[in-house]
Amino acid sequence: MNRPIILFRRSFSLSKRFIASFVAFNMLAVFLLFAGSSTVSAAPAEKMTDGAVQVLANAAILIDAETEQVLYQHDIDTPMAPASMSKMMTEFLVFKAVEEGRLSWDDVVTVQENASLQIGSRIYLAKGDKHTIRELYIAMAVYSANDATVQLAETVAGSEEQFAQLMNETAAELGMTNSHFINSTGLDREYMPEKYRPTSIEGETMMSARDTAHLAYTILKEDPDFLETSKIQSYKFRERDKDPMLNWNWMLESNKNSTSLKKFAYQGVDGMKTGHTDTAGNCFTGTALINGTRLIAVVFGVPGTTYDGQRFLETAKLFDYGFQSFEKKTIIEAKAVVPEHEKFEVKKGVATKFPVLTSMDLTILVPKGKVPTPEVVSVTSIEEKLTAPIAMGQKVGEVTYKYNDPSTLEDKTITVDLIAGEEVEKASWWRLFFRAIKDFFVGLFNGIVNLF
Repeated sequence: MNRPIILFRRSFSLSKRFIASFVAFNMLAVFLLFAGSSTVSAAPAEKMTDGAVQVLANAAILIDAETEQVLYQHDIDTPMAPASMSKMMTEFLVFKAVEEGRLSWDDVVTVQENASLQIGSRIYLAKGDKHTIRELYIAMAVYSANDATVQLAETVAGSEEQFAQLMNETAAELGMTNSHFINSTGLDREYMPEKYRPTSIEGETMMSARDTAHLAYTILKEDPDFLETSKIQSYKFRERDKDPMLNWNWMLESNKNSTSLKKFAYQGVDGMKTGHTDTAGNCFTGTALINGTRLIAVVFGVPGTTYDGQRFLETAKLFDYGFQSFEKKTIIEAKAVVPEHEKFEVKKGVATKFPVLTSMDLTILVPKGKVPTPEVVSVTSIEEKLTAPIAMGQKVGEVTYKYNDPSTLEDKTITVDLIAGEEVEKASWWRLFFRAIKDFFVGLFNGIVNLF
């Protein structure tokens, strides 16, 4: 009589286990589904050396500011909303206008309606206000002021829409193939004053991490004084202002003495640009100089709020990785000979051959303890046969090397000029005459020998 009851209990027990397992499995599936749909995850390094850091961002890149060598990469070619990081292009174009004499830093500008209607980060410019180009530029670079940015854009190009066209033309010239600009600020179209939204440019402002890093690299190369502005900790825009503008870049080394910001301060950081919108999330382009090495880091879409500083902590991971894991090594020496191509022939010279040397070195950042060995791919002369006279240091050819970048594990090639290692004077006609006779008899003798 008790056997059916025992079987029922066992069956019920198994059923409970099955139901529990089924529920647990489905809960796990739901968890994984939502986790997989998240827009931000720990970014895996793409084809990177062992030990590459993991950064919590939609896209990230770390480059050497001297050579633009990539040290870290994650989804670096996908166009994404950059928010105010796009203002770096505005900063660059204002600098170019001043450099070319079309504007002066001391020019006084009258604020127009478009600037006065801007929202977001701003310094509350009113139509008719007057300020210098320098004052507006500082407000843009330090406080990311949208109103100051728009006024600068209109001053350079006549209208913000024409300025956006100039931004796109410049991006194409710089090889920024995954970037598109619709305005000077990085704001989404819907947040622009309706009457000033572009009609000739479609879409939204987008940039890739690689393009953003390249723009930062270009600015530092062409406008080294930029950092004197980007590192300003605070700036009082008007004398009557109660408080100064505070730099949104909390990583500035100068913040190390700030009670609230010292946990974000990083040695050597002196730029460059923050960004935040609901679409873009938290973004940052930073640069730091330590012991003669300058790095540029870019992060897109770091989770959190504008005020939690997480984008700076993620950037610090990149800087730690770059400064602690890499060292500079020269893999191609300047004024070195190329094995099996130590000399080139020359005609009509006092000498018939002369030594050739590499014109420059190649120094790259490599993971500590890993130095690649370049392989010679090709050696070419600028002429089929060089003719004297040849000056010492004159370019006479090129050598192409191939090497495996130990940071990204990608194959790279570089072409280096070959130069004359010594001067070759033009020979006199008398010397050339006797050389021709000698060559004739040597050739004749060799021909006779070959008959036997």
